[in-house]
Amino acid sequence: MRKGPIWAAFGLMLAVAAVAWGITTRTRALAVVVQETKDQAVLAVAVTTPARGATVEEILLPGTIQAFADAPIYARTNGYLKKWYADIGTRVRAGQLLAEIDTPEVDQQLQQARADLNTAQANARLALTTADRYRDLIKSDSVSQQDVDNANGNLEAREAAVESARANVRRLEQLEAFRRIEAPFDGVVTARNTDVGALIDTGSNSKELFHIAAVHTVRVFVNVPQIYSRAAQPGLTATLTLKEFPDKQFTGTLARTANSIDTASGTLLAEVDVDNRHGELLPGAYAEVHFKLPTPKETLKLPVDALIFKSDGLQVATVDASNHVALVTVVTGRDFGDSVEIVSGLKGGERVIANPPDALVAGQTVRVVSPSAPPAAGRP
Repeated sequence: MRKGPIWAAFGLMLAVAAVAWGITTRTRALAVVVQETKDQAVLAVAVTTPARGATVEEILLPGTIQAFADAPIYARTNGYLKKWYADIGTRVRAGQLLAEIDTPEVDQQLQQARADLNTAQANARLALTTADRYRDLIKSDSVSQQDVDNANGNLEAREAAVESARANVRRLEQLEAFRRIEAPFDGVVTARNTDVGALIDTGSNSKELFHIAAVHTVRVFVNVPQIYSRAAQPGLTATLTLKEFPDKQFTGTLARTANSIDTASGTLLAEVDVDNRHGELLPGAYAEVHFKLPTPKETLKLPVDALIFKSDGLQVATVDASNHVALVTVVTGRDFGDSVEIVSGLKGGERVIANPPDALVAGQTVRVVSPSAPPAAGRP
């Protein structure tokens, strides 16, 4: 039996099998390519879920510390500084003597005024005696009525001169009392701008002698953004932090607000009062003020890049269970920088497309993917 035809038939079968395998492989590869092409034609998107806002929100604002009371001290009489008793940093009580002024000119004027008062009183007594005598003489018609009237008028004039001289004495006594410079309230001396022998002038050349600040309680002024102005009500607790006290916090109370929004900055001026009985807080210092503001209701937050800016308003793109897009109009509230508050339009739990493309339309089918993870360290 010849083996040639058998080997020829076997080779033909192998060739047919190879061709069939090649065709099948190419068909499968083509199907895979077609499916991948279809998959790539569907837009891939990453989604996010609206976050629930907290019922209490903390904000951090810069504040400036100021003394509760702050007053420059000037002289009210002329002379030379005789002695001072308080220097910068001295804690003083209300009425405490700060300095004394030597007032030789005022002293001499007071002596002259007292002498003038004595003269006026003597003239008034003489005028009274004369008036009484004329009133007796008129009864016997020994003098005319004109003489009596003149005597009474002279008496009234002398009495008026006495009152004028007495007022002048009181004025000079008050000026002489101003030689004592006293503290108007409890506080600390923050400046002393005079020294012994310095000329003290109350005219146009007058200058501040001392400066006193009441620091037992300090005021901290903060500018609250308009968006938080309704929540910034008196009685709210505030916490202060300062860089020089890294491990310590100071508690204060929002005492009052300006009840008016500043048109230039769009903020509400608020004052926080802080107990400073230990004197740790210094006027003029910078502080960070923490407020915990209650929110009126539960809110939702979304990243800013999820918003779509349309001519008819703000929208977000949501993805339903069948991966179809729906465009939802929303109303935003407060802006937190990288996120915004959603007031209406969403109920929570929706899948919102993050950073949606401008060409996205309602009803479009998308493919939801996980956000790409950053490359591991050491990889290109």
